[in-house]
Amino acid sequence: MSDFVYTETEVKDMCNEALKKRPSLFYKENFVKNTGHIKNTGVSYTEFIAQFLLDKIKEYKNGIKQITREKTYCISTHNGDCSGKSDREETVAMSMYSSWQNSEGYDVIGKIIDYQTPLKNVQGDEAGKIDLLAYNGENLRILELKKQENSETMLRCILEVYTYFQTVNKVKLIKDFNDGCHLEMPENERIVRASALVFENSCQYSDYNEYPILHKLLDELKVEVLSMREENGEYKISILHEMKE
Repeated sequence: MSDFVYTETEVKDMCNEALKKRPSLFYKENFVKNTGHIKNTGVSYTEFIAQFLLDKIKEYKNGIKQITREKTYCISTHNGDCSGKSDREETVAMSMYSSWQNSEGYDVIGKIIDYQTPLKNVQGDEAGKIDLLAYNGENLRILELKKQENSETMLRCILEVYTYFQTVNKVKLIKDFNDGCHLEMPENERIVRASALVFENSCQYSDYNEYPILHKLLDELKVEVLSMREENGEYKISILHEMKE
């Protein structure tokens, strides 16, 4: 991915404009995808933007509005069939869903109960889809998955999953999957977690290890980071950054 080169003033102005305009789409801004360093400085785009959001944290959090989906979040036609799918991220998510339907699930996250869970209520809503939902008997995780070759920044991944976490009506999400999947999750939004799921040795994994201000933003947003590796044809998952209670 080629980056544009901006000055600190330009990046700050773009951040302020994005925050003022649509905080729920902040993660989609091109400058969030930028790697490398700001013009004439040794400051990375990731660290600069992470610090900006920490300084404006209330404005950012409060600007992402909840969307309550009137239809069920639990889509009965989701069967894990990835034939004909060309998107690698989606096929990984669907294969993870299919592989663990009749087992206890993965380490840490438990059983995958859905993929591509919709957040929109009406067609005009500007909201994406949750890559994966997983339940381990204690926590329902909203997972944002990045394929191994994905070159997006960890910052974007974190902001994307946090946006979905803020957007979804968590109690209704739990109720819908209790009904649709015959689960017995407590109808308490405190069991829901926002989790970034990235591969070991990916760009996102490297970002996490390189940028300390990013860790502070993770703690402030209460987002955890999980790392994944493929081993003997199976995915192994472990906690890279634990959610701060």
